[in-house]
Amino acid sequence: MKIIVLGTRGIPDILGGVETHCQELYPRIATQGHDITVITRTPYVENKKRLSYKGVKLKHIYAPKKKSLEAIIHTFLGILYAGYKRPDVLHIHAVGPMILTPLARLLGLKVVVTNHGPDYDRQKWGKLAKTMLKTGERLGTKFANKVIVISNVINSIIKNRYGREDAFLIYNGVNFPTPSKDDDYLKSLGLEKKQYLIAVGRFVEEKGFHDLIEAYTETELPWKLVLVGDADHETNYSKELKEKAKRSNVILTGFIKGEQLNEIFTHARLFVMPSYHEGLPIALLEAMSYNLDVLVSNIPANLEVDLESPCYFDVGNLNDLRSKLNSKNHANITSIDYSRKLKSDYNWDTIAGKVVTVYNDV
Repeated sequence: MKIIVLGTRGIPDILGGVETHCQELYPRIATQGHDITVITRTPYVENKKRLSYKGVKLKHIYAPKKKSLEAIIHTFLGILYAGYKRPDVLHIHAVGPMILTPLARLLGLKVVVTNHGPDYDRQKWGKLAKTMLKTGERLGTKFANKVIVISNVINSIIKNRYGREDAFLIYNGVNFPTPSKDDDYLKSLGLEKKQYLIAVGRFVEEKGFHDLIEAYTETELPWKLVLVGDADHETNYSKELKEKAKRSNVILTGFIKGEQLNEIFTHARLFVMPSYHEGLPIALLEAMSYNLDVLVSNIPANLEVDLESPCYFDVGNLNDLRSKLNSKNHANITSIDYSRKLKSDYNWDTIAGKVVTVYNDV
């Protein structure tokens, strides 16, 4: 089968939930003998001469690095490319790019869409952008041949809002890492093993990192706070967040990957996710794969992971976040083991098989 993939910034090692999803999923599908091409956005590709990754072909197509235009222009060009190449399936990820699903169908393409979550709930978008994203969700849900959702929360949205009852629920997955034995990177940051807590993600409002910094500075914790990530597009919010972090002696790593990221996860004491919005949070699943103690907001996507009640706090409630952080100072973290849960619900090999089943249905 010949499949073209659209809607991601690209692979490999590009920060983002959709990007991680595609990086893990498509090499596995390629090993089954399918011809996979992932269309990337040129501003995010460091090596444009690289045309493949683990059996997946890479097609680099122009996109303006401007958040209001990037996805729509890139998707339009990507669909024209797919119309020329005539794949058996065009797979579009995320509600923004889904807005051009009718164009793909008019070109005679068979389309699968994956809804990774209601992006219009993100604080970074203005009124017009939110309207466009909602339109993308509606048009993609209505006109795609098949719809995949990554959580029951999203499935309920498209059932109630658009009456689509035949979506396939296929979760995000997670790999099981080999914990790092090194601590050279930690030392370069002035960190000690099990003496810091981490939060991971892009520096955008809905991740709630401003809440975490404010609550952390008022706790009794003896640990340092580390923020892993940065902004794709520098904004007033991201600049202010960095200044706030520096004033509060919070460590900023920027975007990291590979062994550096492995060290940070391996030796952390606590993982915190104060998000106001998620689809199904891969960063949380990654933290669980390291058997880290976790503290996350009680938004629907995080609740769906079904953690113990002490692992949740009321989203946006700084008093509750501060109280739960203090309680973690005395928590027993030696007996945490999420492996059985992750292997049963969030296995990438099983996920790849389910996606191929959707392609065959199309």
